[in-house]
Amino acid sequence: MTLIERWQDTLKTLPLVAILRGITPAEALSVGEQIVAAGFKVLEVPLNSPEPFESIKLMAEAFGKDAIVGAGTVLKVEDVDRLAEVGGQICISPNANPAVIRRAKDLGLISFPAFFTATEAFMAIDAGADALKLFPAELAGVKGLKALKAILPKDMPVFPVGGVEPGNMKEYLDVGAAGFGIGSSVYKPGDTAGIAFGKARAFTDAWKALGR
Repeated sequence: MTLIERWQDTLKTLPLVAILRGITPAEALSVGEQIVAAGFKVLEVPLNSPEPFESIKLMAEAFGKDAIVGAGTVLKVEDVDRLAEVGGQICISPNANPAVIRRAKDLGLISFPAFFTATEAFMAIDAGADALKLFPAELAGVKGLKALKAILPKDMPVFPVGGVEPGNMKEYLDVGAAGFGIGSSVYKPGDTAGIAFGKARAFTDAWKALGR
């Protein structure tokens, strides 16, 4: 399958993104392996982690056929270039920078910027985004997502990020969420691979229990 086909398959089967903020290259393979084993299909290493591109390279080489691996907190075009150089497949940002989005698409990556307002969402869509993350979702809330989904293109996937737990996924899904980005509830610095597996499995089990 092409990368886009794999992304579409992920959206249909288990659209959960593990945000591995603070992970180090020494931990990347053991933690990444366990999160993939728990069922996750997207691994994100935020660029404010230690040596992030090394972690992305290691995980892309090891898990790139089983999971879509890439970077988060991508703010600059030059970081998109480096992400592609180390084998990253998805470019995730906390903002909606059209230059970053366009560069990601030029390089054949999945572009996944963040928005909080309708203006930001449509700016990202116009630049070519493949999906949008609503961040911080705990501030927008379920009512905020519902209102925004009413005006966004129905085929544009929106992922709440921030404050997501296994117990509150359903309320977001009921108003149109396509999936979720999950940070410290899956991994935080200091977590062992075993702890990360248990936390990740709680989310994949909850997703399956919802019958999605």
